Amino acid sequence: MSEKKILYLDMDNVLVDFKSGIDLLDTAVRKQFAGKLDEVPGVFSLMDPMEGALEAYTDLSKVFDTYILSTAPWENPSAWSDKVQWVKQYLGEAARKRLILTHHKNLNRGHFLVDDRTNNGAGDFEGEHIVFGVGMFPNWAAVRGYLLGRAAVGN
Repeated sequence: MSEKKILYLDMDNVLVDFKSGIDLLDTAVRKQFAGKLDEVPGVFSLMDPMEGALEAYTDLSKVFDTYILSTAPWENPSAWSDKVQWVKQYLGEAARKRLILTHHKNLNRGHFLVDDRTNNGAGDFEGEHIVFGVGMFPNWAAVRGYLLGRAAVGN
């Protein structure tokens, strides 16, 4: 049996619906943190999963060595712990000790990275960068289907 390929999944706007947390902030907080809403203490604990993300994680983890590769804002220390708690709450034991927080995603070795942006080294990732939310990857159904197809042919 061959070794599983390594798959990284970003959190914000990939596994996690960032807007769902922002929508819960009151007007005063939005005004205070205008242009830097990711620095609102506790905001990452308010976010819901993206549609289809939890099911996709479960399915993909069966055929890939799957990790969550995310960046937490440097100026928001609660984001680091909020992200751990989110993973525990929504992904549970399947994602235990599989969260990597970094500002340099390109330093991680692997075959696939699903990320919605090229920031924080994602654009320089050595494997295949699947840009979530655009083109042929508009949602989790498309990403899941593509990756499961790639796993089936061994590429």
